[in-house]
Amino acid sequence: MIEILESGPFNTVQDLGRPGYRDIGVSASGAMDPLAVRIGNSLVGNDENAAVIEVQTFPFSLRFERRAVFAVTGADGHPHLDGSELIPWCAYMAEPGQVLELKQPPRLARAYISFGGGLDIPVVMGSRSTSLRGGFGGNAGRPLVKDDRIAVGEDAEIAMLPVTGLAVVEPGVALRDVFPAPVDGALPIRALPAGEHGLFARDGEAFWGQTWRISSRSDRTGYRLSGEPITPTASIEMRSHGVVPGVIQVPPGGEPIVQMSDANTAGGYPKIAGVIECDLWRLGQARIGARLKFVRSTHAEARAVEQAVARYVEDVRLTSGMVKRALKAMA
Repeated sequence: MIEILESGPFNTVQDLGRPGYRDIGVSASGAMDPLAVRIGNSLVGNDENAAVIEVQTFPFSLRFERRAVFAVTGADGHPHLDGSELIPWCAYMAEPGQVLELKQPPRLARAYISFGGGLDIPVVMGSRSTSLRGGFGGNAGRPLVKDDRIAVGEDAEIAMLPVTGLAVVEPGVALRDVFPAPVDGALPIRALPAGEHGLFARDGEAFWGQTWRISSRSDRTGYRLSGEPITPTASIEMRSHGVVPGVIQVPPGGEPIVQMSDANTAGGYPKIAGVIECDLWRLGQARIGARLKFVRSTHAEARAVEQAVARYVEDVRLTSGMVKRALKAMA
């Protein structure tokens, strides 16, 4: 069991989401940075889809009520356990009564806390993710608040951890050859032209050519982008169609909206592009006010990035398991 001591708005329980229900109007939800969740769960010995805490408003703190293994991944802040600074992307052991604190990270937007055994909360429509718009899943369909107590599942490998912790190289470093660095302070986000791309002048030049800024009107449903408005060359009337995370729509005002984890299930705005799936975690870590530059990608490049990420995740899983098996053999 853990007890929440301090929390801001919108901190929730998430996993990798609930796909398969969009046809009845239920968004997938799930973590804004799914890669951080997969790595955190691998570090603590869970299935990669185990429920975690997504922290996007800081400071945040919790108390462990029993011995537990945990890892903090995602944002670039340094967590503290009973006042002692820890490194992120590392699994540690907490004793009963110890307090974990997360402070405002310097650059990135969201941190994830994984617990050995996962958070033991009900599965709703195949997922433990919180749907704030629907008011279900996770912690009774709402954000975490002070005095909430959440059960943690049994951890069969709780003793299989080095005394100094078990760390990995974070994806931004390990995959630096795969994910391009910011250029002039703008984060490159790769995307593919979408269904209505051809409706925009000069092959969407105004979309691809400028730098966009994430508006303060953004949330888990969608990122609204500020910049020079873009409009179709001719007005058209469109029927509503299905949308998924990563789809970039252009409303009448001309400033794009990127659908995110709590994406609408349908919409009628023209779709100019779609962010490749493996770049969505970088977008999920971009803060309000961050600058973006969309880079035109290809299906072949998207597949190559996906394969590189899969190799990294599998390497973390295998290495973590190997270390724990070695410790078990020595016990």
